[in-house]
Amino acid sequence: MLDINFIKENKDTVKKGMLDKGEQESSLVDEVITRDEEWRSLVQKVDELRTESNAKAKQIGSLMGQGKKEQAQAIIAETSQLKEDVKQLEEELNKIAEERENLLLRIPNVPHSSVPVGATENDNEVFGAWGEPNKEEWRKPHWEIVERYGWVDFERGVKVTGAGFPFYVGPVAQLQRVLINYFINEAGNAGYTELQAPYFVNEDSARGTGNIPDKEDMMYVVPRDEFFAIPTAEVPVTNFHRNEILSNDKLPVKYVCYTPCWRREAGSYGKDVRGLNRLHQFDKVELVKIVHPDNSYDELESLREHSEKLLQALELPYRTLLMCTGDMGFTQSKKYDLEVWSPGQQRWLEVSSCSNFESFQARRMQLRYRKGEKGTEMAHTLNGSALALPRVMAAILEAYQEENGKVRVPEVLKGFIDRDYL
Repeated sequence: MLDINFIKENKDTVKKGMLDKGEQESSLVDEVITRDEEWRSLVQKVDELRTESNAKAKQIGSLMGQGKKEQAQAIIAETSQLKEDVKQLEEELNKIAEERENLLLRIPNVPHSSVPVGATENDNEVFGAWGEPNKEEWRKPHWEIVERYGWVDFERGVKVTGAGFPFYVGPVAQLQRVLINYFINEAGNAGYTELQAPYFVNEDSARGTGNIPDKEDMMYVVPRDEFFAIPTAEVPVTNFHRNEILSNDKLPVKYVCYTPCWRREAGSYGKDVRGLNRLHQFDKVELVKIVHPDNSYDELESLREHSEKLLQALELPYRTLLMCTGDMGFTQSKKYDLEVWSPGQQRWLEVSSCSNFESFQARRMQLRYRKGEKGTEMAHTLNGSALALPRVMAAILEAYQEENGKVRVPEVLKGFIDRDYL
């Protein structure tokens, strides 16, 4: 959520940011400013009435002491009316404050000046690349490999739950477990503290990270308990410090967390959703940072570099995209996507997003840090996938397959899997 004072002082910038992100309701900016002015005017009226009521209360005591009961009774009647007027104004004040809050929640974050303006994924910029994409025609897509060996059971997943909920069997189940351990270990070596987080969150947590109101349709809901199944560990981990004030000397705070994730998104058709490309339940290792505002963009670059190094260690060619305004998302101020090369499909697959939210999430969560002896300021939050598992595993299966059909174990994982082939 943006600060109302920032919106008022930068109205045109906020409107442009909305339009650049594809949000057509830029009139929300004018509406929220109007509501804020109404709210401030009412606050002034309430304060004036309270001041008047307090002054009259003092008069009552004085008059009663002088034996002027009739005059005192008249003023008591006036103060009673003043209290009723204050009560009615406070109800109106709360209503306008709620309307202002709801409007603020619908205004997206402003893109950073370095973000390219564009409407679709075609306007994203290639920020960097590593490795040479393998174009050998004999390579099979991963769904043919896992079907051949029975390593992923999609049909029984449909029977037990539904489409997008596969069983991993034998070597691929082990590969996922090993990758999770490897990613967490590498994050620990880089100074991240490991968390194990709840898999379900309440509405306040979902609102705090900007998942509502924005992505309600993507999340699985448990209506009886009013919980949301997490779409990413970002949600519980970032909310870990909701409504807290952190010590400045403790920043940056860095967490790594493995969780399964649930998303209702159906995706598109054909190769986009085939095999492990797009699932409703998948596993991911997430990195979350809470940082000082002065350092947040340096922290974003180090976050990106960490995720890139994991792909380099796995020897998987990838490219890094700087996302344009229209393909970036509601909450981010700047975002990189890492796409790994899939040699069996001859296409790029997204395996990580690294984002800076500046104070957008922190303001929703009232996540602050101590500034000086008494002052506080909103922290900046960042998160990145390091990494999302299904497409990384798909790329490994396709990149490490041999013409005889066997699939080699990546060298960096030999310490976890004591054999040469899956």
